[in-house]
This record gives sequence, structure tokens and C-alpha cells, in this order.
Amino acid sequence: MKQRDMTRDHLAVARTLSEALPYLQRFNDAIVVVKFGGNAMGDDETMTSFARDIVLLRQVGVNPVVVHGGGPMINELLDKLGIQSEFIDGKRVTDAATVEVVEMVLSGLVNKRIVQAINEQGGKAVGLSGKDASLMICEPADAKFGFVGEPVEINPAVIKNLFEDDMIPVIAPVGVGRKGETFNVNGDTAAGAIAAALKADRLLLLTNVSGVKNAQGELVTELKAAEVEEMTRAGVISGGMIPKTETAIAAVRGGVRACTIVDGRVANAVLLELFTEHGAGSMIRA
Repeated sequence: MKQRDMTRDHLAVARTLSEALPYLQRFNDAIVVVKFGGNAMGDDETMTSFARDIVLLRQVGVNPVVVHGGGPMINELLDKLGIQSEFIDGKRVTDAATVEVVEMVLSGLVNKRIVQAINEQGGKAVGLSGKDASLMICEPADAKFGFVGEPVEINPAVIKNLFEDDMIPVIAPVGVGRKGETFNVNGDTAAGAIAAALKADRLLLLTNVSGVKNAQGELVTELKAAEVEEMTRAGVISGGMIPKTETAIAAVRGGVRACTIVDGRVANAVLLELFTEHGAGSMIRA
């Protein structure tokens, strides 16, 4: 009986791989930008699972780019240092003291943790921030946000050169101003700008919610940009989901084929979204 059960399991795995073939072919040589939110990182097991998925993408011919957040880690260090934080419309107000902590956590602790996890799974990850090689040039988003930047120029050649060497870019959302200032950039915004500059086939925003929900609290699996805007005006989309959906709209209107908001806590969420018929989360198209 045990042997028979194992055979069924093996057949199920083989069937899944066979059904994935059209999607593997579809995404061969495609660019997929994955925003790995701090709230989606979870424990070491979650990190390892995510890293394995990213390495698998590269192995089957996809060009993955990881753009990460790190809000919970930033909050933890700010609390330890006694620095108060304020949020407006889901974005952190960043003064001179805070931006130093943001860069320390994102470009250092979080970035290298993800790089190490990917490398341990057999990938070749390289950690960057938007300041490296002027990858992400920013201007102040709004005076009320302090050192929060809005990407105005992305230099995709930096990333494409890494693709040629079979590298996986892991990018911290810290940008540089035209006068050398350091800017904190919302991770979703950074991922969207990078995806648009690369004309990525897909942008995946991994977070700690299942996706966009309607007024009845039900997950909406597919939306058009205009529908998202209407739901935002009606207050159905609110809080931290607003910058995510704004990012999705800007990305798809900027040339990204589709953007999906996915629950990164679900095992193999990236693979489910790209290589299965049912996908995962809420997909937004232009």
C-alpha cells in the first residue's frame, strides 16, 4: 500500500511537470521582476523556499530580478535606536537620521540575507542598491516625505549585463539623487520602475495578503487598470494596498505585460503564478 501511494505521488509530480511545459516555454528568456516584501520574508524556511524558486526560474531560462523591501526590519532597528517613524498613505516619512538606518538595513542586512539564501540554493546572486552604477536616479517624491525618492531614471544596462553572466540581481530600493543624496524608495515603486525600464514580461509583488479584494472581501483574480482606479476612488482599495496597485498600474502602462499581487507566505507562490493554469493572487493588466 505504501509503495502504491508513493507511485501516485510520483505520477502527480510528473503530471504537474508535464502541464507546466507550455508555461516553461512561454517564459523562456522572459524577464520577471519579483518584489519580495519584508512582510513576506517570514522565517528561514520561507526564505529558503523563495530562494529555491528564484534559482529554479533561472535554471529553466527565466531572467529573474529580485527587488526587496524590509519594513519590519527597519522598524525594529528604529525602535532600538529610539527613532520615531511616521507613515502617510502607506509611505514612510524619512528624515536624515532615518534614511541612514534605511540604507543600513536594506543595502546591508536584508540584501545580503537574500543573496546568501539564493547562493546557498545554487544560484549566482549579486546584491545591489539603486545607488550602484546610478541604477536608480531619484528626485524627492514630496517635501512632506523627507528623503523619500521617486525614481525618474532607471539604467537597465546594469541589470542586463548581469543576465549575460547568468547572475541574479537582488536590488535594495535605495536610490541616488542628482546631487548625490540618498533616497528611501518604496519597494513596490522601485520594483515597478525597474520592471517598466526592462519591459519585463511580468511583475510579481509578493506581500502578506492574498491580493486585491472587492467590497465583499472576496479575492479578485483579474482586473483592468481602470477597475483598480474605480475601486480606489470608492475606498475599496485602501491603506498599504494603494501603493501596490498604483505600482501595478504604472508598470503595465509603462510596458510590463502584467502585474500580479501575490501572497508571498504561500509555499512556491512564484512558481504557482507563473507555471500553473490557475495562477495565484490578483493579476492587473492595462
